Amino acid sequence: MSGRREASPLRALPRRRLLARLALGWERLWPALWPPLGVVGLFLLVALLGLPLLLPSWLRPFLTFFFLLAAIYAGIRGFRGLSVPRPAEADRRLEAASGLAHRPLAALADRPAGNDPVALAVWEAHRRRATASIQSLRVGLPRPGLAKRDPIALRAGLGLALGAALVVAGAEAPERLRRALVPEFGLAVAAPGLRLEAWVTPPAYTNAAPIFLDLAGGEVTVPQGSRLQVALSGGSGGAPELQLGAEATPFRALDAQSWAAEARLDQGARMAIRRGGSEVAGWSLTVQADQPPTARFTDAPARAPRGLALRLPWQAADDWGLAGVVAEFRLAARPQAPAHAIDINLPSVQPREATGIAGPDLSAHPWAGLEVEVQLLARDGAGQEGRSDPARVTLPERAFTHPVAVALITLRKALSLDPTARRGARAELDRLSGAPEAFEHDTTTFLALRSARHRLQRDQRPQAVDEVQELMWETALALEEGRADRTARALEQARAELREALEQQLREQAEREQAEQQDRTPEQAQEQERQAQEQRAETDRRIQELRDAIRQHLEALAERLQQENAEAMTTDPQNRLMDRRDLERRTDRMRDANREQRPQDAERELAELEEMLRALEEGRTPQNEAAERNRQQRQRGQQQMGVVQDMVRRQTQMLDSGHRRAEAEAQRQEAERRARQLQNRAPWSRPPQQPEPPAAQPNPAEAETRTEAAREAMTQRALRRALGEVMQQFGDLTGEIPTPLGRADQAMREAQEALAQGGDARTPQQTAIRELQEGGRQMAQQMQRQFGQGEPGEGEGEGEGEGEMFGQGQGQGEGGQEGGQENAQGQGPGRDPLGRRSREAPGAQDNGSDTRVPDEAELLRTRRIQEELRKRGAERTRPQEELDYIDRLLRRF
Repeated sequence: MSGRREASPLRALPRRRLLARLALGWERLWPALWPPLGVVGLFLLVALLGLPLLLPSWLRPFLTFFFLLAAIYAGIRGFRGLSVPRPAEADRRLEAASGLAHRPLAALADRPAGNDPVALAVWEAHRRRATASIQSLRVGLPRPGLAKRDPIALRAGLGLALGAALVVAGAEAPERLRRALVPEFGLAVAAPGLRLEAWVTPPAYTNAAPIFLDLAGGEVTVPQGSRLQVALSGGSGGAPELQLGAEATPFRALDAQSWAAEARLDQGARMAIRRGGSEVAGWSLTVQADQPPTARFTDAPARAPRGLALRLPWQAADDWGLAGVVAEFRLAARPQAPAHAIDINLPSVQPREATGIAGPDLSAHPWAGLEVEVQLLARDGAGQEGRSDPARVTLPERAFTHPVAVALITLRKALSLDPTARRGARAELDRLSGAPEAFEHDTTTFLALRSARHRLQRDQRPQAVDEVQELMWETALALEEGRADRTARALEQARAELREALEQQLREQAEREQAEQQDRTPEQAQEQERQAQEQRAETDRRIQELRDAIRQHLEALAERLQQENAEAMTTDPQNRLMDRRDLERRTDRMRDANREQRPQDAERELAELEEMLRALEEGRTPQNEAAERNRQQRQRGQQQMGVVQDMVRRQTQMLDSGHRRAEAEAQRQEAERRARQLQNRAPWSRPPQQPEPPAAQPNPAEAETRTEAAREAMTQRALRRALGEVMQQFGDLTGEIPTPLGRADQAMREAQEALAQGGDARTPQQTAIRELQEGGRQMAQQMQRQFGQGEPGEGEGEGEGEGEMFGQGQGQGEGGQEGGQENAQGQGPGRDPLGRRSREAPGAQDNGSDTRVPDEAELLRTRRIQEELRKRGAERTRPQEELDYIDRLLRRF
């Protein structure tokens, strides 16, 4: 029993010794491994950050070889003197880790030198005590001692840097490691089928077209803030990347063989497209910063030679185009006052340099007659501003003769110079209102003066001075211009207030109808009904004010006509009396509609009343309006006849083309017949210089003839559609369509079908020309019967009849070409080759021109279409037919 108890601690001793030797081996091996592992970690950090990609391809292998040598050298230095732990060293570690004294493990292996029984008994007791003490043997954790060698913890910093580099590299980490390890010599040649397109879209404020980069490389200058777009498809080598300076951005995959990338260009850098460790293309980008605009006065500002306008000669420029030019005015006596800004119209959209003369009329401004400081402010599309040197000028002012008006304008300028001088202004207004005989005892003027006086006293807001100055200006104008102009302004104000009241009533009625669909209490219903009654009463009062304003304005107009000794008062007094009675009936109907809760009818009556007032002021009568409608209808009919004449000319051109095509076909057939005759001759009878014609070869002339016939079929279809529109418009105008136009439509349809089949369409085309000519003559006769002969210089001119427009000069049948030329060239002076009046001729009408210059919006839309076509063309997974169609469109652009 005692033997088994003593042997039990010794049974685990070999395993403890093995673990102790392993711990000692790790403590010796790890310090030796750390230097080469640190070099490897540093290499991984450099590779994951993409630093080798910044070096030339020939220099990367040297960098890799350098790190390899450094790792080998560190390994040799670290493993120098490294030995395997011995058993005795393992025992010492176990004793030291377990805290045992007197080396009990060595006592177990030792034996006494003699055979003295007493000594043997003592030694046996010592062994039992040693065996008992080794029951709690511990190996302990390995302690390599790197902290002593690396007191500043560089190993921890390297580990954190590696983790951050892995996050930055992301999915690109394996590819970066591969490029850092695999040597690359020279530039790889792009694989067959590789397609690369790169373009730069300038910012919107430049209004510039996209810049397409040359794939051969070079230097490119682009505006700041431009957008780079690259599309790559085909080839091999994995996913490409866009390297812009020190930053590398991977392309995004569109499909298995197509990639795209975008980047914003804010500073110049070397840009390259890399794939599979090689550079596919590269450019040196120079970014052009946007410069602020400049503005200046080309001449000193002054008053215009005529009128009350201010003459401002100006000039502004910007490197990419001006967005706007503003003239800022500041009162010279009060520079701290807010500036008054006026927009200056530019001659075109975003011009790079513009010069002009602005003529703002500031005679109604409170600063009129005072010295101001004017400065130009130019803005570009990027929001930058440029200012000119300030210039001083006295604003032109209107001259008043009425004494009260002169006093009001003088007081108005005094308030502009010193807005705090309200006491003196109130005293002056009291003086003016105290002498009503100076303004003919006009109640409106008196009330305006008193209102201005009390506003200056009671309203302490800074804006009150501006409102009082506006009231003074309107009062001075009313005194200077007379009663007719005052009543006209009062009438316009009454109309605007009535329309606003009707719109408010319509909104409240809609709200009440919506509220009726919901649950309402009796109190809410009574409140809504009370509000509706108040609104109707307010609208009724506005109608009465409008009626009074109409009456006063008509009386003022009558007084003006009497003062001017106008004959219009005696020409048709019954007509003017009927106008007044009709206006009163309109207001009565508006009042009835308002009281019966029909605001829509009242608003319609107001619109008709406003039209009657405009007709009355312009002196228009029903007879004049009927004559005007007749003239407009006659002009429409003449325009439609001009379109028919244009169709005759175009149809004649198509007939001439058919003649030429038929002659070419006949010549081709004759040549083929002769070629067959030569081929059927005996071999010895053929001329030696005549080559044998190739067999089964396509004829280019025949293919071109078919293509031309297909194009003419489309043109014939368009002509037939235009004829249908003319027939519909002429039918709407006169109520009757000439029968020959219908036969011409049928002939055009037959010609279209013949051309689509590649046949001969000359016969139906000749028929269409004859019927169009006859239809044009009938249109002219019908227009003359229904609307009469036009005035001289109107439409087609005086003395121009149906024979001139559709006369004998237009041939028929086979002679259509000569007749068409005679008609086009024999129209007389002031006409274009189509027989229409030119734009410069008196009384000319624009009968339709197919020439139009595209504007800026259409140019921008065209550029966007090109960009979209290039993006779709880069997606090579699309069907081949679609890709071929996109390529054809891009070649046309």
